[in-house]
Amino acid sequence: MLTQQERERGRQLGAALRAARGDRSMVDVAAASGVSIETLRKIETGRIVTPAFFTVVALAQALDLPLEALAVPRPTALAAAG
Repeated sequence: MLTQQERERGRQLGAALRAARGDRSMVDVAAASGVSIETLRKIETGRIVTPAFFTVVALAQALDLPLEALAVPRPTALAAAG
């Protein structure tokens, strides 16, 4: 079972992909990335919260987006302890 934090990271990833897609259609991005439209839709809506790394890479490349732009910062051990 996923934690609330993992689900939130998935929602943030979906929102970042939606924002990066901008005016481009899901069909266009799916075709350019080799990812199915349904998979892209599920990631963007948070229904797939932990997509495969290679799926994220393919989408980032199709969107001309560096992977770092999709990384959701994790709280550090100090922040969690304090």
